[in-house]
Amino acid sequence: MTEELTDLVARQQGVISRRQALRSMSASAVQRRIKSGRWQTPHRGIYVTHSGPVDRQQRRWIAALAAGSGQVALLGGLSALETLGLRGFTVDNVHVLVPSNRTIRNPPPDVVVHRTSLIDPHDVHRSGSPPGTRSARSLIDAAQWATSDDRARAIIAAGFQQRLVRADDINSVLGRTLRARRRAGIVEAVRDAAAGAHSLPEAEFLRLCRRARLPVPDLQHRRKDRDGKQCYLDAYFSEWGVHVEIDGGQHVDVRHWWADMRRQNELWIPGDRVLRFPAWAIRHRPQDVTAQVRAALSASGWTPRGRKSLVRASRAGLGKDRRGGVVTPGG
Repeated sequence: MTEELTDLVARQQGVISRRQALRSMSASAVQRRIKSGRWQTPHRGIYVTHSGPVDRQQRRWIAALAAGSGQVALLGGLSALETLGLRGFTVDNVHVLVPSNRTIRNPPPDVVVHRTSLIDPHDVHRSGSPPGTRSARSLIDAAQWATSDDRARAIIAAGFQQRLVRADDINSVLGRTLRARRRAGIVEAVRDAAAGAHSLPEAEFLRLCRRARLPVPDLQHRRKDRDGKQCYLDAYFSEWGVHVEIDGGQHVDVRHWWADMRRQNELWIPGDRVLRFPAWAIRHRPQDVTAQVRAALSASGWTPRGRKSLVRASRAGLGKDRRGGVVTPGG
């Protein structure tokens, strides 16, 4: 192989198209490598320049070259996000974006081709391996292509939690994709994530509070434990000292479980009220959850009285305690 082709093979993780190969070598030279088993042909017109197993990076390059019709198609959605560092959403298929005026016939069976007329240069990450869309566009596309509304919201939350994107980035892309599928749900998920909801259960809890007309808690509230280490509270009603911990499926490691229990105990010792709910209860028993949160807040001095009620109470000579509860003179 020429130096130019060797460099190209290295950049593309050992995968090249027939068109790329023929720029530097003859068709007979290509055929000899295939017949000898030195090269593989995972798809028509695509070669892997070794005889061993094909890894995930190479599968992505196969998809990008096979769908690119001689060029390199862009990775999109979760496939692009995986190369950008998103964790927890690995998919078997490879998602690629191609211009809407291009017809792709017989792509590899594990490749999902999405045709679009909206590929803004600002949304493209050309130095990726392979190139793909940037985080904001990738998150929006992944949410559009998700199998359910819940999964779409979870993907958006994960993008914020893992610090791959900011609200301004998402809103900028949404401004260019006015017909995005699940647009309203994506906007809501971005609002929740920007407010601190870094998981789907946290976002659902935030919406529960709004619907039940409860105070809006601080999410991912930073605090130092007794050892001086920084920790984060899932939801904290700081004015009333009520802390809500939302348990997902992570408590299978006894050390993590004990770390959470210890943190909870340290909150209880100085007087905070701590409530724990499984994610399942937030989704399937929302009335039970809001009833207990309301009771804890009320016990800590919160009152659901409107502004007029408080004005009347003030005129009657009543005051407020430090957590917002109405108290009688001298009480």
